[in-house]
Amino acid sequence: MTRPIRVMIVLPENNTTIEPEIAALCPALAPLAVARVKRPPRTLLLEDLPAYAEATLDAIAPFTDQPFENKPPSNEPWDLVIYGCTAAGFLGGPDSNARMVERLRERTGAVVVSTAGAMVDVLREDNVTETAVVTPYLAPVNDGLRRYLEASGIQVETLNSFLCKTTAELGAITEDQVLELSRQTVTPSSKSLFVACSQLPTLRAILQLRRDFRIPVWSSIRATAWAGAKAMTANGLAAQLETTM
Repeated sequence: MTRPIRVMIVLPENNTTIEPEIAALCPALAPLAVARVKRPPRTLLLEDLPAYAEATLDAIAPFTDQPFENKPPSNEPWDLVIYGCTAAGFLGGPDSNARMVERLRERTGAVVVSTAGAMVDVLREDNVTETAVVTPYLAPVNDGLRRYLEASGIQVETLNSFLCKTTAELGAITEDQVLELSRQTVTPSSKSLFVACSQLPTLRAILQLRRDFRIPVWSSIRATAWAGAKAMTANGLAAQLETTM
């Protein structure tokens, strides 16, 4: 019998969406131990990244330095660590995201996937070089997302945002609202759609949008689940992404 996969997800302290959606999308990764990172009550900005990086390492310390309720025994290390904040990954660019992934790998000894990295990897997997984008971010963060995607060889065709100023506004967005803004964003020329931010609920919306538009449609959460499943399968641990939700 295949042993359980030991997974830790590192996410902003306000996030209520990514952990249950990943558990639904890839049950082999559940249950996920959750490390919550302290953050400002507004959307992250580039200047927040140094403090957020240190807060990230502080958040995982109880899972790596001392006994903890969901920590594997010392002879059973973590298999997978998910760095689950989209903006914290992309704001500093691909090199900054890669450095944070490496710091987490060094601290945990696990395979590490990041949401920002998964976003690019899954779009490349679908041969996407241009995409429509939906976000909750303000203009400076959207500009950072454009730069990150363009640095990775992916152009942003069009972008719409909920323009959330606070985490409270972000947490109030519903899946129906994500569907509505997505439908307003995709154009007849769109070759793909990406819904960025691991707080935005998209569990059932993605397959509906794929049926509507007949183009690749991904979200931060679904891309992260895909990357986690792929990484574990490559390591010989059975993990499969659900295709019916």
